[in-house]
Order: sequence, then structure tokens, then C-alpha cells
Amino acid sequence: MTQTDESSNYIDRVSSDGELIALIVRSKFHSDGIEFFTPDSFSQQLGYMNRPEGYRIPAHKHTLQPREVNVTNEVLFVKSGRVRVDLYNSHSDYVSSRVLAAGDIILLISGGHGFEMLEATEMIEVKQGPFVGAEDKVQIATVADADISVISS
Repeated sequence: MTQTDESSNYIDRVSSDGELIALIVRSKFHSDGIEFFTPDSFSQQLGYMNRPEGYRIPAHKHTLQPREVNVTNEVLFVKSGRVRVDLYNSHSDYVSSRVLAAGDIILLISGGHGFEMLEATEMIEVKQGPFVGAEDKVQIATVADADISVISS
């Protein structure tokens, strides 16, 4: 797999005190072959494939494997619009914000998050289930507008 230097500019790993909070793959990312952005140990895997016409992935199915998932990770695909994501560490402290646009993908790994739609926005969300309702999340203090720090990538 070959990733160009330019393509590496389209991957944004957001960390706080060594804790990986989010991984953003911008719509302009390009690489040859297959690339996984997450380590095998993560309960949610995020990868990219670029295959030529006619390439085949052999038919397969996944075996039943016991897995322990202690936190719900989310993957959001921005179909259209623009959205600001506010990112918080596992102590619920605000870290920074990023703006996502059509074609961008974010994996929310740890800590907390909030969103403000900057335009009418369509997103697709993928997360582990089953959803257990109110017990599945807890509200945290939202960052004040005056304290928002949008980091460009």
C-alpha cells in the first residue's frame, strides 16, 4: 500500500494527553490498495480500499467470535452539508473542534462529542449495538461558543 505525502494531509488524528479521541478521513484522501487506520485492538475498525475494475474479493463470511465491547464507537459519514464536531476527552474536558464537509468520515473513539450543523446536513451513522437506550450515554457540559477552537486540517 502506498500513501502519498499529500494523502497523509487528509487524515486527522485528534488526541488529548495521549488519548486518541477521533480519527477523521477527509474526502480527498487517496491511497493505493487497502489501508486500515485503526489498530487491530479497536472494537470498531476503519479502513479504506482502492481497487481497480475487475478486482475481486473472494466470497466469505465472518465467523462467530466472542468480543467484549465496553464503549460505543461511532462512525459518521457526511453525505452533504457541513457540521462542526466538538471533541471532549474522557474527563469531559473540551479539546477542540473540527469542521466536516460532504464526503468526510469521522470515527469517534473515546471521550465525548457534540455537533452543530453549519449547513443543512445529511449524515449516516454506524455504531455497535444493541442500543440500550438512556443508559447508553450521559450528557456532559457543552463548550461555550466563545471557547470554541476550530482546528483546520
